[in-house]
Amino acid sequence: MILAADIGNSNIVIGCFEGDSILFTERLSTNRHATAMEYMVLIKSALEFGGFGCQSFEGGIISSVVPAVTRMVKNAMTRIVGKPPLVVGPGLKTGLKIRLDNAAQLGSDRVADAVAAVNNYPCPLIIIDMGTATTISVVDENQNFIGGMIMPGLMVSRDAMSAKAAQLPQISLEAPKKTIGRNTVDCMRSGIIYGTASTIDGAIRHIEEELGQSCTVVSTGGLSALVTPHCKRKVIQDSDLLLKGMMILYRKNQV
Repeated sequence: MILAADIGNSNIVIGCFEGDSILFTERLSTNRHATAMEYMVLIKSALEFGGFGCQSFEGGIISSVVPAVTRMVKNAMTRIVGKPPLVVGPGLKTGLKIRLDNAAQLGSDRVADAVAAVNNYPCPLIIIDMGTATTISVVDENQNFIGGMIMPGLMVSRDAMSAKAAQLPQISLEAPKKTIGRNTVDCMRSGIIYGTASTIDGAIRHIEEELGQSCTVVSTGGLSALVTPHCKRKVIQDSDLLLKGMMILYRKNQV
């Protein structure tokens, strides 16, 4: 069994997989000040809660967009697994053909998403990952990663409105019953949820026009399930896409 950790700006997703099956997932808060010991306790507690506390792991893998936390989680996983985990980044075999100005700038989360999408869905692909930031990645018909878009995520947009506009309150992220809100809270919710869905529809349209062909659209990330059901365009929801990519990357890099 393999232990995986996807380190995001807001959350760390812990997963266990064996073969092609994801057996367990859980979310922890990303804490830039936590020590390796604290992360080890958190990860072991999550595994025990899921019934995997007594399992032995043959290896581990990390995807991280928070360099300050990577080393602590790596040290924690080394203690749990018994050997250092792989870290998605330069030097790791991906099978992707990355056609960017600087391939080293591509986030490990987008690499793992793209690897999983290419192996599970027909190209060309538009991959939407909705977390702290909303990233859109494009893979062409020849499986080349050719670029994409990055925009503020739902929570960033919500928090910025409340912080910068004195009369706008903090709100929960949920869709209102109608697009046209009749009070401040519903207006804000409509703007965040339906406005983001419309932005995604528009981005898909622009990308397909630029490519000159239709794409398979796949969405993932902690907040995607809130938004993609409201998109007019067909979007495949795959909550485990990144972990699937980490499974594939782990297998590709076994000696």
